Amino acid sequence: MRWLRVLADAFGHEPFLLTAYRDDSVVGHLPLCCVRSLLFGRFLVSLPYLNSGGVHSESPDAMTALVDEAVRLADRLDVKFLELRHEEPIEHPAFTQQMSDKVHMRLPLPDSADAMMDSLKSKRRSQLKNGLKRGFCAEWGGMELLDAFYAVFSRNMRDLGTPVYGRKLFRSILQQLGDDAEFCCLRDGDKPVAAALLLHERGVSEVPSASSLREYNSTNVNMAMYWHLLERAIERGSRMFDFGRSTVDGPTYRFKKQWGAEPSQAVWQYYVRRGEINAARPENKKFGLAVKVWKRLPLAVANRIGPPIVRGIP
Repeated sequence: MRWLRVLADAFGHEPFLLTAYRDDSVVGHLPLCCVRSLLFGRFLVSLPYLNSGGVHSESPDAMTALVDEAVRLADRLDVKFLELRHEEPIEHPAFTQQMSDKVHMRLPLPDSADAMMDSLKSKRRSQLKNGLKRGFCAEWGGMELLDAFYAVFSRNMRDLGTPVYGRKLFRSILQQLGDDAEFCCLRDGDKPVAAALLLHERGVSEVPSASSLREYNSTNVNMAMYWHLLERAIERGSRMFDFGRSTVDGPTYRFKKQWGAEPSQAVWQYYVRRGEINAARPENKKFGLAVKVWKRLPLAVANRIGPPIVRGIP
């Protein structure tokens, strides 16, 4: 799988692809990565960085067999836990915990950008038009826009108090996914002020990473950028736009909801061998002081020490 190659190349994670057969036919698979960190320990995850993963099969027997094998692999690797990022729960006795506090926000796409514009409520159309009339220049591209994308993305992550992924992740995504991955960058003159990574696969366009500069919030540049992303998805013939995961009623949830996106459940299931499933999560309250300190770091320092930290967070 392309994503296993991305994660192995960008993070050094050890990849595994478990495959179930019936006779000579493939009836299911389960991609996994072993995440190793000196700070946090070892984890077996399907899949890091992505919002979805887990078992892919229509056969209940194959699902059970794949989870059985994943549990044995977790034991052999001596990880803290096995994490499968499902959208519907799978019944298995090894799963002792789950997280279901997040939802995927997805929007069925119309046939044209005009129909998309007409579907927005008047207040949202006004905000969008305000952002568009500011005259931000929108660019689409690949590797040539990596630095512009990263300038916005890394600064926003620092301002949130969160370690940032390294450039190598996004470089690897572009290399492995080819034309199915592209950057969108909005500029104020020569200055990048909003940027996003847009992925296209099997009729779905997805935004796994996007940011805009906080000082431009009053300009509605984020609205303008997402409009360009939606237009692009429609141009590419996608039937669904995936805004990514959000906490219900949180700020990002409300932003995505205003476009007409609807929630669908995310169910992350765990075979826990030791420790707590949220021990390494940035939202864990024990990291409160670290978040405050991180926000004050010089950007160059945050960009240097952040990637080695975040690669070890499942």
